[in-house]
Amino acid sequence: MERFFNLNTIQAFVTVAREGSVSRAAELLNLTQPAVSHQLKRLSAETGVQLFQRTPNGLQITQDGAAILQKAEAVLVAMSDFRRTARQQFDRVTGTLKIGTIVDPEFIRLGRLLHQLRSDFPDIATELVHGVSGEILNRLKRGQIDAGFYLSDPNLMDHMAGDEPIHSVKLADFSYRVIAPAGWQNRIETSDWSEFAKLPWIGTPETSVHNRLLASIFEKHGCKQNTVALVDQEASMLEMVRSGVGLSLCRESIALHQRQSFGLSICEKLSVPACLSIVTLERTKDKDTISALFDVINSIWDLRLKDR
Repeated sequence: MERFFNLNTIQAFVTVAREGSVSRAAELLNLTQPAVSHQLKRLSAETGVQLFQRTPNGLQITQDGAAILQKAEAVLVAMSDFRRTARQQFDRVTGTLKIGTIVDPEFIRLGRLLHQLRSDFPDIATELVHGVSGEILNRLKRGQIDAGFYLSDPNLMDHMAGDEPIHSVKLADFSYRVIAPAGWQNRIETSDWSEFAKLPWIGTPETSVHNRLLASIFEKHGCKQNTVALVDQEASMLEMVRSGVGLSLCRESIALHQRQSFGLSICEKLSVPACLSIVTLERTKDKDTISALFDVINSIWDLRLKDR
């Protein structure tokens, strides 16, 4: 008998495979953990394949599961393309989208997003509002933007907190590194977080991801960051590090470039995990213009299925 697989079970399988955890997959899919587990059991029964095995570090995909993962990803991408094309042909979406942007345009793939959005939904006008990550979240809750990019600790999902439920789609995991002026390599190479706290730091506003991540780290180590200057722009932060003022966090790719170009020091033994998400209000996520934006986001970022 021919079998017809449910897209929800495929989505659950792919998300758990990427996250390595039913609980994190449940958060991303806005489902309960039992519901995700049920989807996995259903797909396993329908395919006759053991998809995962439990290890001390969480779920690990089996060899048979890995063999069908790529096909499962392709199914979801094809369905996303189908839905987007159907909307183009039969349901012209019109309106204005106010999008909150952060950091540099290349990192959030802003050019590709705007080009694809214009191509797929030519009747949608866009307005960009740039700001610090936490400001984007506040503006979203105040109704000043429709959706925005957000940076956070991937394990805390702090953007889900508050009275106003937030719909979030994780786009990429990445790491921050501690950078310091040229010639400081010996000072930072053997330091731990407690020792780092005593060194001069270039601080950022409370709403910035740098501040949120470092505040959490130093709190865990029972120490206070020695902030000697405060900036709200990445370019200013890097210039102050280059000028010898103090330490800062910096995305790993930029940190490596700064070391190669300006000789900045990088702590090799410590890194700070973070993630990039796109967020909107849970109550507005099905609005036509916002749904269109998320369709394009899913296409550009391959439905969050691959690490960047």
